Amino acid sequence: MRVLGIESSCDETGVALFDTDNGLVAHRLYSQIEIHAEYGGVVPELASRDHIRKTLPLIQQVLDDASMSVDQLDGIAYTQGPGLIGALLVGSAIGRSMAWALNIPAVAVHHMEGHLLAPMLEENPPEFPFVALLVSGGHTLLVDVKGVGRYTILGESVDDAVGEAFDKTAKLLGLSYPGGPALAKLAESGKQGRFKFPRPMTNRPGLNFSFSGLKTFALNTIQDHSKESRAPYNLDLQTQADIAYAFQEAAVDTLLIKSCRAMAETKYQRLIVAGGVGANESLRQNLNLKAKKLDFEVYYPRAEFCTDNGAMIAYAGSLRLAAGHTEPPIIKGMPRWRLEDLDAI
Repeated sequence: MRVLGIESSCDETGVALFDTDNGLVAHRLYSQIEIHAEYGGVVPELASRDHIRKTLPLIQQVLDDASMSVDQLDGIAYTQGPGLIGALLVGSAIGRSMAWALNIPAVAVHHMEGHLLAPMLEENPPEFPFVALLVSGGHTLLVDVKGVGRYTILGESVDDAVGEAFDKTAKLLGLSYPGGPALAKLAESGKQGRFKFPRPMTNRPGLNFSFSGLKTFALNTIQDHSKESRAPYNLDLQTQADIAYAFQEAAVDTLLIKSCRAMAETKYQRLIVAGGVGANESLRQNLNLKAKKLDFEVYYPRAEFCTDNGAMIAYAGSLRLAAGHTEPPIIKGMPRWRLEDLDAI
């Protein structure tokens, strides 16, 4: 089965072709970073308009890369949620309309299920069951995964997602958009020990997260060391780097503590890490050390599949289409959609 996947939930347009016999055949990704950098964050209306411009050309490029035509497709998968409603409707409208015109089945994919299954695209995919740590700009989740669609949320952020906290702290430091990677790069020059940030909610039972307080702690630290009383703050470069280091160290430690707690509670031997923050090198290095010490395995998608992409949607869609899941000819976006509400395969 040859499945076209369309991802348009936020600020990246992703298209991919997955063949259930031959694996990932082709994929393309367009990022809107330049469009939103001027505003320091994603502008939903601009995101939607750019998806309209880019999706059809990307579909054609992927088909050209695969030396295929649209009439050779067996199904279409598209992201229906969660995400920005306007952006979701673009991908849903294009994907569902193409499927109707071609008289082939279509399936709506949950964005976070796509991330959760992204490590399955690698040469050494994990076996079920496992714990999934899903970390992105919009989500921080620990999930008990017993199979496709068999998900139980173990813990989630009660406020800001970890990626959002990275981006907001980077903005406070005067770094360019997107802030997370810029903060991680700056932290490489930081000195350990100058600043000590809290590890939120790690001194109590449970697996939920909170990152808004960590962001506030960063703001107070920046203000205490700035020559200006309000933004833009005036910090010397070393102080910027030291704050970035302390923030990243605290965020990563918090994710490590909760992830290891989840592994102990479930007694599973496999942890997968996915989502944009999953590409963070400090997180990967420290998790690998913990996994070796505690005797469990960690799986990651390749860096290009940590961020939003069409490959994960095409793969997740292929599994659901093969199981007989299809969508009626209705165009729908779901900005909020619980992972636990998905049907099991």
